[in-house]
Amino acid sequence: MTESPLSPVQEIVQGLLQATARIAPKYFYDAAGSALFEDITRLPEYYPTRTERQIMAAHGADIARRLGPGASVIELGAGSCEKARELCQLIAPSHFVAVDISSEFLHDAVAQLRVALPGVEVRALAADLTTDFTLPQDLPRQRRLVFYPGSSIGNFDPAQALQLLARMRGLIEDDGALLIGVDLTKEVAVLEAAYDDAAGVTAAFNLNVLRHINRLIDSDFDLSQWRHCAFFNATDSRIEMHLQACVETVVRWPGGERGFAKGERIHTENSYKYRMEDFVQLLNQAGFAQTEVWSDDRSWFALFLARP
Repeated sequence: MTESPLSPVQEIVQGLLQATARIAPKYFYDAAGSALFEDITRLPEYYPTRTERQIMAAHGADIARRLGPGASVIELGAGSCEKARELCQLIAPSHFVAVDISSEFLHDAVAQLRVALPGVEVRALAADLTTDFTLPQDLPRQRRLVFYPGSSIGNFDPAQALQLLARMRGLIEDDGALLIGVDLTKEVAVLEAAYDDAAGVTAAFNLNVLRHINRLIDSDFDLSQWRHCAFFNATDSRIEMHLQACVETVVRWPGGERGFAKGERIHTENSYKYRMEDFVQLLNQAGFAQTEVWSDDRSWFALFLARP
């Protein structure tokens, strides 16, 4: 007998009550958090979006030749759909489904995409990628392309990443494919600057999760009592983001509370950085036997085209 999935309130409270308190990174993405993340992608320190775009500019025609026209594109974690617009202009799909947890932000983005791509059947699907979700029933099963740009796969630990990749494999038939962006290992100073920018936009993004949590579980986090903290964990090859208590405090919500000592942290995000060969192995384990890779001149980022 399978257990019922936790509600958002149950999941958040359970995370806050762990020995090391945690908030799942999906709760970053209310409308304000989604907008702040779009701001992050334009920062000079935040290389992933810029580098991925450079790879697409240099190799997009080659990728498009391998994919061919008329596919059905499913973008996971679609956000603003900006990257999807560029991809769709290259490969001329018949259908496009944008999947994202932030429904308000998603529907605005899809409305703009419909104007930009009048020949494509464009849909929006508000869903949590970490759970099973159902695609539109009339979406063709054949020639599906799952598109997961931006290195969001790094937010999941390797076991969770494998589960998510296997779920992506389940969305396509043997003639389908996955196009996924992956952040690669590099100098620590470059990594840490990307997650702790001088303008404080990433700090605002991280702190906004507390504002979102307050609405979701009716808690009383005081954002002025917390500060953004980000660093590279070399042992696990990941950037970690935390919120650190500036003072001793107690946070309350209906039916519960949690005390935090000064300096105690809430772990809000990991961002794993991969070697190319390690990610190819992960794809193979998830059921993708064929892989092609494109990278930038510095080998900071890579796009993987994987097929069953």
